[in-house]
Amino acid sequence: MESLTIYNDKIADNQVEKVVETLKDGGIILLPTDTLYAVACDALNPKAIEKVCKLKGINPEKTNLSILCDDISMVSDYAKFDNYAFKLMKENTPGPFTFLFRAASSLPRAFKGRKTVGVRIPDNESVKKIIELLGNPLLSTSIVYKDEDYGINPDLIEEEYDSRVDLMIKGEEGRLQPSAIVDCTGAQPEIIREGPLDLSI
Repeated sequence: MESLTIYNDKIADNQVEKVVETLKDGGIILLPTDTLYAVACDALNPKAIEKVCKLKGINPEKTNLSILCDDISMVSDYAKFDNYAFKLMKENTPGPFTFLFRAASSLPRAFKGRKTVGVRIPDNESVKKIIELLGNPLLSTSIVYKDEDYGINPDLIEEEYDSRVDLMIKGEEGRLQPSAIVDCTGAQPEIIREGPLDLSI
């Protein structure tokens, strides 16, 4: 596994290019977000998605898959939402919130038949730079850890995932609380998992 170290959420242009090259080749990366460290891949690459699901031990047909976008405009390419949900995103993103929307037909094969998709715009400049250069979302899932140290310490996370991913971005210590999940598929938004911040409505 290749490792790129960044400080204070500042990723260099050549590092971004290396990460995007890995993603375009179908690679799996490990990266810090504004919540937990996450395993991610190009959300439009079905084979890469299969690798992530196998690594995490999840069935994509039975598990909600989430994508990371760099802004609301990109979200609108892959999810369907109304004006109220747009205002909700505008008020709360970037930030530690996953919004469940009705899925658009532009999502890749792994999402076919799924009515909903989880969408995040993380408050992390490095992640947003990667997505911007890639030109489409990342599929993302939080790391699995055996104890708290392995959830937050970048060196221990690197040790745990050394032979399981292609590249790691080592940033600051991670956090243990995942994003809030806000279901926006009904008449009113419903918080189905609390997160580190309260939702502004």
